Amino acid sequence: MRTLELAGVQVPVIGQGTWQMGEDRSQRAREVAALRQGIESGMTLIDTAEMYAEGGAEEVVGQAIAGQRDRVFLVSKVYPHNASRRGIPEACERSLRRLGTDYIDLYLLHWRGQYPLEETVEAFERLQEAGKIGRWGVSNFDLDDVHELAAPACATNQVLYNLEQRGIEFDLLPWSQQQRLPTMAYCPIGQGGKMLANDTLRHVAARHQATPAQVALAWILRQDGVIAIPKAVHPEHVQLNAQAASLQLEAGDLEALDQAFHAPERKQRLAMV
Repeated sequence: MRTLELAGVQVPVIGQGTWQMGEDRSQRAREVAALRQGIESGMTLIDTAEMYAEGGAEEVVGQAIAGQRDRVFLVSKVYPHNASRRGIPEACERSLRRLGTDYIDLYLLHWRGQYPLEETVEAFERLQEAGKIGRWGVSNFDLDDVHELAAPACATNQVLYNLEQRGIEFDLLPWSQQQRLPTMAYCPIGQGGKMLANDTLRHVAARHQATPAQVALAWILRQDGVIAIPKAVHPEHVQLNAQAASLQLEAGDLEALDQAFHAPERKQRLAMV
């Protein structure tokens, strides 16, 4: 598994997302098994959030990492309405309990809310000093947001990025690469499978004896400083995601995908889901 530096640690370029996990208790064992399989396959970065199933996803992660916490780089996110001087430490403690750990490697503000960024950063720094978190970062921040944040200590920006949603390539991603600020790409293979049914994507995949999802992941990883965090529950999909890190697309593949999924020619509003 290829790696890059995130928050001072070498992490895999493909991690595991957990959005929509924890919503159905009958699926709990299956979700835990998928995360454990992913860890064994080298996808030791796990991303979650207090928002996902209102803590349910963090509980799934907690079960999955039990007995092997030291193997995992754990990322979680705090609701904007909890991102106050008082709210952040309380939210963090709840997340720690659900995760069954005493620290989170990387703790993110899920998106901007009502509280001043200075207050949120101060609360993050206090958690860091207390050893509750390793580093902090943000999610769903556009270029003007990170300029306003103006915090060199910010470890990452997690944003929506895939073949269908390329808006960050116009300004946010180049700036992040110049600043050596890693980007975490959520929903890297889109939603609902529509993107994966694209004929061009399927043809590129066939040439490489790969799946469309693997090509979509390899396309994201062509960019420097980008980590993809797909979610998978089916064992085969978990393994295919891990293997995508070794897929190298050729110039002709990238040109064909550019024709099918156009790069932005002007500033676009930051896409979010």
